[in-house]
Amino acid sequence: MVARCRGQCERRIGGAASVLTPNPSEALAEFVATLSSERLPGHIGERVKDLILDALASALLGYDAREVATVVAVVDDLAPGTIATIIGGGRGSVAAAALANGYLITAVTVCDIHRPSACHVMPEVLPAALAASELVGSSGRDLLLAVAAGAEVTTRVGLALRNDEFLARGWHMPGISGSLGGAAAVGRVMGLDQRGIVHALGIAGSQATGSYAQLRTPAIKFQQARGALAGVLAGQFASSGLRSAPDILMHPDGGLLRTHSDGGFPELATRGLGDDWELERISLRPWPVAVHLQPLVTSLLERTSSQTVPPGDIAEARIELSQAAYDMHGRVEYSDRFSARLSAPYVTGVVLHDGECGLRQFHPDRLHDRALCAFVEERVRVLVNPDLRGSSVRVTITAFDGTGHTDHRDIAKGDPESPLSRGDIESKFRQAAMAVLGPVATERVVQLVSHLEDVHRVKELTECLRKS
Repeated sequence: MVARCRGQCERRIGGAASVLTPNPSEALAEFVATLSSERLPGHIGERVKDLILDALASALLGYDAREVATVVAVVDDLAPGTIATIIGGGRGSVAAAALANGYLITAVTVCDIHRPSACHVMPEVLPAALAASELVGSSGRDLLLAVAAGAEVTTRVGLALRNDEFLARGWHMPGISGSLGGAAAVGRVMGLDQRGIVHALGIAGSQATGSYAQLRTPAIKFQQARGALAGVLAGQFASSGLRSAPDILMHPDGGLLRTHSDGGFPELATRGLGDDWELERISLRPWPVAVHLQPLVTSLLERTSSQTVPPGDIAEARIELSQAAYDMHGRVEYSDRFSARLSAPYVTGVVLHDGECGLRQFHPDRLHDRALCAFVEERVRVLVNPDLRGSSVRVTITAFDGTGHTDHRDIAKGDPESPLSRGDIESKFRQAAMAVLGPVATERVVQLVSHLEDVHRVKELTECLRKS
């Protein structure tokens, strides 16, 4: 779809001789500016609807996080207004809505994940696109194209940053590639041409940051929310004529691929662009636990549905994780609901006890249940398996009578290889929305998203998303 760009820039890595490489920012900008309904394959449009509805469900579930009320109050104080919708709440400014909705979508760790780049995508892209759409009066078709463009830019920039080197330097992807994705979405909503999108990407690059130092604290969620705000600022400034560097990804003095990685893989930003859609590789999470723990829950729930061994008969639950997963989740204390969702021992214990994994499993009555805590401390054993990689898990459940069951799991429910159906996503949304929006608005949102390309104004959707 995207023609070879005329823009060229030097790529200098580690002092090696420079080589001329096509400017990926220009190619991405051309893709965003020229994306149309005719160029958006039908199955990709349907997948984008899945991503949107899942993100709306995640935002409504986000109110379960204790800090959300404070976040919403703070952003309203910082940027008061009534232009845009806070999902499940009232109205706010464009900036406040982008920040609040970005935080809500990721607040209880149930939003999407693009595993190849370790990036949550919708918390940055959808809030930026929604707020901009309300500002300019966009149609549902415009929103659909904007979210598709923003998600594709986010994931492709994430690939180009070379995840292993990127993570080794301590960076957190959503606030970096997500900022550019948010900018692409807003630029598309505002109708910017290729040059304007290039400027929006450059301005977003000036705001692109995020650190894994915040892991295990709610502040890591702020990085997604700030990515959404960065996208809004970038798109609006670019639409007002602010110019930027034309090669924010590969500029030899501060380009993102150089400063956040080792030069990365710029070719991955554009290879097959418009034909091979990277957003198809975004996973959706059915359970409110960390990304690395999704295969674990998949395995445990499959076991509890097929076997009837009660927790009291389990002598040991042995959980083997990769080194990376163990470092993040193997020894996490579960003193509150935020940390419990990151704790492999606690997640194992509560799923085996309850046979389910929802928000209720992380409320104080479960966290402080004596029998459950004793089971976790005495019978759950979490170890490193050096042969495992990423989120792969090996689960061995041994009963007191010596019988056992072992399961090796590489794929979680919700991954592209085992995707959630539209029915699964609608069920997730209904469970999240019914108490907040009411039954009429809940069903209306499901219908509007299902036929988003026919919605005359995005405000038809956002009016249903405000608290009843």
